[in-house]
Amino acid sequence: MAEPQTIADLRETLGTLATESVADSYRDLDLMTVAQLVDAMNASNAEVPAAVARQSASIAAATEGVAERMRRGGRLIYVGAGTAGRMGILDASEIPPTFGTVPELVVGVIAGGEQAIHTAVENAEDDEEAGAAALAALRLGPLDAVVGISASGRTPYVLGAIEHAKQVGAFTVGLACNAGSALGSAAEVGIEVVVGPEILTGSTRLKSGTAQKLVLNMISTIAMVQLGKVHGNLMVDLRATNAKLRARSERTVMLATGVDADTAAAALDATGGWIKAAILMSETSIDAATATRLLTEHGGRLRDALAAAPDGNGRQHVG
Repeated sequence: MAEPQTIADLRETLGTLATESVADSYRDLDLMTVAQLVDAMNASNAEVPAAVARQSASIAAATEGVAERMRRGGRLIYVGAGTAGRMGILDASEIPPTFGTVPELVVGVIAGGEQAIHTAVENAEDDEEAGAAALAALRLGPLDAVVGISASGRTPYVLGAIEHAKQVGAFTVGLACNAGSALGSAAEVGIEVVVGPEILTGSTRLKSGTAQKLVLNMISTIAMVQLGKVHGNLMVDLRATNAKLRARSERTVMLATGVDADTAAAALDATGGWIKAAILMSETSIDAATATRLLTEHGGRLRDALAAAPDGNGRQHVG
C-alpha cells in the first residue's frame, strides 16, 4: 500500500488536476443573476458529452471486458468514494428492475459503507486498505469485473480496491476525469473523461459526476444488451414491480408482436409476467411452459428461442 500523502503534498497534487482548477469564465459566479447562472451551468454541462465521446474506444474495451466476465457467471462491481461511489450505487440499483437480474449481479461499493450513501464519512476515501478489504469481503474472484470510479483518479480507497481486484485476477476498469491518472494506469482499461474545470471550483458532483453517470449507463446497458437482456431496443426482462411497469410490460409485448392489449395481458399472466416468454407465446403457437423451456435452453436469448420454436421466425414488430 502507498504511503498516505501529507496535507501539503495533497494540496500540491490537487493543484495539478484539471478537475480542481479554476474556470476563469466563472470567477464572478456569485455576481450572476439566476437566469445567467442557469445559462452558465447549461453551457458547462454541454461540454460533457463531447468529453465522453473522446473516450469511446476505451469505454468499448471496458464494456467488452465486463460483458465477457458476466457471460461466464461473474459480477460487475463498482467502487468509489463520495459522489463517485453514489454514482456506482445508483447504476447498480437500477439494473435489477430494468433487466430482471438478481441484486448480486451488479454491486455498488462506497467508501464508508451504507452510511456514506447519505452522509459524508470522514477520512473514508483515504483508507486504501479498506478498499481492498471491501472487495475481499465480497469474495471477489477472477470471473468478476471491477470498475473503480474517481474524479481525481487518485482516491486511495479506490486504488486499494483495484489493486486487490488485480491480485485475484478480476478484470479492472479505472474511470477518472483527469488525464494520466493513477487509477487509469492501475486498471487494465483506463477511461479518462477530461471534463476540465468545474463551474464551481472543485465541485466534482457537477461535470465529473455527469460524465461518470453517462459512462456507467453505457457500460451496464451495453453489457446487458450483450447478455441478451434486450430484444431490438425493448426491455424484455424488466421486473414489473408497480402499475406503471405492468403497463409497460403489456405495451412491450404489443410492440414486439403486434398483438392487442388483452392478448398481451393474457400471455403475461400465463408466464408469470416474464415478457420474453409472453412474446414467444404471442409470436408462436406454443404454451407458457414450452416458451419458458425454450428460453432456458437458449440462455434467455429471445431471438434464438424464436428461431428454435416450431413456428417461430424471429419476427419483431417494433412500433
